[in-house]
Parts: sequence; structure tokens; C-alpha cells
Amino acid sequence: MQAAAKRGSPPKRTHEVRDPIHVFVRLDTDERRLLDKHPLQRLRHIHQLALTYLVYPGATHMRFEHALGVMELAGRVFDVVTSRDNVLQSVEGIIERDNLPYWRRVLRMAALFHDVGHLPFSHAAEGYLLPHGWSHELLTLEVIRSPELEKAWGDIKVQREDVAKLAVGPRKYRAHDGCQVKFTDWEAILAEIIVGDSFGVDRMDYLLRDSHHSGVAYGRFDHYRLIDTMRILPKEYEESAEPALGVQVGGIHTAEALLLARYFMYTQLYFHPVRRAYDIHLRDFLRGWLPGGTFPLDLPSYLAITDNEVMSAVLAAAADPAKPGHIHAKRIVCRGHYQKLYERNPHDQERNPDAPQLVYEAVRDRYGDDVVRLDSYRERDRASDFPVLEDDDRIASSWAISSVLKEVPLLAVDYILIERSRRDEAAAWLDMRRDDIIRGSVRESGEETGDGTTARA
Repeated sequence: MQAAAKRGSPPKRTHEVRDPIHVFVRLDTDERRLLDKHPLQRLRHIHQLALTYLVYPGATHMRFEHALGVMELAGRVFDVVTSRDNVLQSVEGIIERDNLPYWRRVLRMAALFHDVGHLPFSHAAEGYLLPHGWSHELLTLEVIRSPELEKAWGDIKVQREDVAKLAVGPRKYRAHDGCQVKFTDWEAILAEIIVGDSFGVDRMDYLLRDSHHSGVAYGRFDHYRLIDTMRILPKEYEESAEPALGVQVGGIHTAEALLLARYFMYTQLYFHPVRRAYDIHLRDFLRGWLPGGTFPLDLPSYLAITDNEVMSAVLAAAADPAKPGHIHAKRIVCRGHYQKLYERNPHDQERNPDAPQLVYEAVRDRYGDDVVRLDSYRERDRASDFPVLEDDDRIASSWAISSVLKEVPLLAVDYILIERSRRDEAAAWLDMRRDDIIRGSVRESGEETGDGTTARA
């Protein structure tokens, strides 16, 4: 060390972090200084996939390495889509070329911070255990604006609101007064690099990373080829020529692979019924354990809670019937999770689109609210359309180019989960009555009687 100093070696400005997905993630000194701050270090203790490791034992990875991966990919995409060789004359005007180094830095820092507001165990509890109107994106804004980081932004000469805007994107960003703010075309493109529905690097990294750690191969796709073919393109086929991220036509197949990877990862991993059951038990425990049943919103208290504190409380509650949430904690610790009794079935849906709800109501009335859960999810929109640059320089809709993209099904799940001690009895009961329930002959309040009417069980 001393010998190097005597030779006049310059201080190290680039730092490498080993990564199983991207081999190396490289940071400069300013990025590393931010990475060492508590809000980002906290992500070392937030599981990427909540309690999924109880089903897929390898899925123990954390939000911390995901944040690093998103930052790495964001820098790669930025370099490709802003290269003069890759930019169409029609969109050149939106790129702030005189300030590219600044915006590259802002983008990478926004990518690094994009998940900093996550609750313990990530998405498992977010929609249920925050006050109305709050989300992890709004908490991300609070962290970026926090006094703890104010000096850091000044030292590295970056406007924190620029970082905040790109970290959460136009749909989630709110100014200090809570008002929505219009993004420039340039800001919208940069935010799309991180959180975009089609080619957001957040999605790219979590699919690759979750696939790797869980051992589910469906999440892999050729992200190198996809990034190399990405371009900023005007949607000339629409009334608005607002620019968006798209691909050269040679990248259409790997774009298809990305969207198919997402579909299969949801169906095979994220929607695994046992994984979903553990999410329910965790939420039920947290409702009893947290004061008032929700996470605190004052930042120091919020940032002090990680998976470690929650899991410590779960273990303590599982061993002590007097503690809040004992029964739910015991289900987690002792693998006494609810089991699948019924799931969405295309044949049943053809006969009655309300089949899952009708089955749930009948089972609930038979066995009680305390032992039955309905777990439902509906994807509202099909995968986003994006522009494709054809070989003759025309720009077309991806849906016009690819028949595959139009056929990717909307994600939907309906599980009826039941306490395992009642599962066999309930399955036999449902097997005898399912057709009548789906036809509506058995109402939610009871059993079918001999004369075709129903009576409460």
C-alpha cells in the first residue's frame, strides 16, 4: 500500500462487486459512498421473494443485489440508446447531449434507489399493511428526500429530485406537495429504462435473478441481444409520435422471450399456491404484531424494520401462545400452511365466469372464515405495445410484427386455500357439490335440499 503511494498511484475510482447474473457490477466512488448509506444497506436484509425460500430453498437472495443489478443494466441500456450510431434523427432533439454524463449518473443512482422504500419481505404485505394511498414507491421518494441523504446529493452534485423522478417514474412520482408532475420526453425515456412495462431493467434483472436463485429456468432470456437492439423510437403508427423504448426488428424474438419469461415465471414461481399461502400467513401475523396493524411511516422507525426483526418476532410468537399472531406464526415456522382446495379452472369458467367466487362462498359458509381464504389476482392490461424499427426504416407496432406478443395470456389466479386439517374433508365435500355450486344451485348460505332449495349448513 505504501509502495503504491510512493509511486504516485492515483486513488481507485472504480469498484467491482461480484454478481452471479452480471459477473461484475462496477461503481464509482460516489456511487459506492451512497451504497454504504443505511437506507441501501438495509436492503441486505430484505428478501427479494419474501418467504419463497420455504418452497424454493435457493431463493434466499436480497433486494440489495437486485438494486446493484438494476443499476448495472440501466447504465448499459443508456449507453446503447444514446449512442449517436443508434439514434434516429427524429428523436435526437429529446436527448440532452450537452449533459449526458450528468444524466447517466442520475439514471444509475435512480436505479440503485428504485426499491429502497420496500417493506420487510418486499411485496408480500405491501398492499395490506400500509395506510391507504401509500406504496413502496412513495416511501422511496421519502428516503431519497430524507435529511440523512441531503448532504450526499450535494457532495456528488446531483439534484435529488432528478433521481427521485427516474426512480419511480411518471405514474408514481409526486412532488413535495403531493401533486403529480409532467415529465419531459427525455425524463420519461430515462424513467422507462428503469420501470418501463416492456423493457424496464427492473423487470429484466428480477426475472434473471429470481430464475437463477430459485432454480426455475423459465426466467432466462438473451438480455445481451435485447439491450444491443434497443432504441428510442417514435410511435409513428399512433396519433401521438411520443418517443418510447423499442427494438430493431432483429431483437423482436428476444423481446418475445422476455415477455414469455415473465408469464412463465408468474405461473410457475410467483403464483405457486404454497408461496401465496405463506404470504397470507405473514400478512395475518403482521396485522397482529404491528402497532395499529400497519407499518410506521416516520422514516427512522420504518427503516429500522427489516426481515430480521419480523422473523425474530415470528419465531418468538410461534413458541408462545400468548403473543399476538401466534397461530399465524406457528403456521410459518412449523410448515402448517394452508393447502390448495380449488383453483381457477377453464372448464368451470366456461360454465360460469363467477365459479371461483361461488366455490369460495360455499366453502366459506361450510367451514368458516377463519379456516378458508380466497387468493385472487387479475392482470388488467396485456403486455405493452412497443415500437419496432424495421429493416426499411419504417416503424411498426410490435403487435403488428409479432403474433406471439398478442397471444401472451393475461395473468389471472384464483386459489381457494384451506387449513390443512380440513382439506381432505373439504375436498370430498366439494367434489360432490362442485357442479351444483357452479350452476348456482347451491347458494353461499347452505346446502342443496331434496326439493332443490337450499338450507344453511
